[in-house]
Amino acid sequence: MAVEILARVPMILLALATQSPAQAADADVAIVFAVDASASIDRATAELQREGHAAAICSPDVVAAISRNRVGCIAVTYVEWASPGQMRSVVPWSRICRMADAVAVASVISEQGHRGYGCHTYCGTSISYAIDVGRGLLDGYEGMASKIIDISANGSNNDGPPVQSSRQRAIASGYTINAIVLPPLSRGETNLSRYFREHVIGGTGSFVIEPTRREDYAIALRRKLVAEISQSYSLRRDASFTTVSPDR
Repeated sequence: MAVEILARVPMILLALATQSPAQAADADVAIVFAVDASASIDRATAELQREGHAAAICSPDVVAAISRNRVGCIAVTYVEWASPGQMRSVVPWSRICRMADAVAVASVISEQGHRGYGCHTYCGTSISYAIDVGRGLLDGYEGMASKIIDISANGSNNDGPPVQSSRQRAIASGYTINAIVLPPLSRGETNLSRYFREHVIGGTGSFVIEPTRREDYAIALRRKLVAEISQSYSLRRDASFTTVSPDR
């Protein structure tokens, strides 16, 4: 059976390894896509995340939202995470200003993203580590932009330090943490969106979005990105997803 390995990389080396010219350019929004690659992510769920992000990034709605902003560009990076020290950079900081840029980023995610083949060692769900990785990447982004950590996960923090400490450090740095819950909930988790609301998301306009069905993941993710890029967090509720913010 094929086994995927998430490299163990110290945080300072992570920032250096993902340096690119996009880091020095201003953008309307800089987004870290921090995607769950823990042992609970099977092949179907890995595909859901991988192809969902790829489809959302190059959707006409997202590209149109980018074009309407002041700079007319966003910066994105896509990393996968599991236990502390286990991460993989799939897309380094990349600038998206038009459809061709979006398609290029989406193609890398689709071709090189996690396949859900399992781990060669223990791979827990360390959301605290995911937030710390995101904070390190945003710290290293030198351009002017609103800065967001986007967590995609199917479980609560079960490895590494308490998630609340990582959350507070990111918020104190001026970053927003948003999240999308993977359907269906795994390992008997119930009301995961409430857990994310209370312990994970935070910062200006933060929210967690929960697709109603697996097939709604890409739709919910696309609308989430449009809201983040537009910096308008009044997402319209419909049958395909629900949105919860910290004050609810």
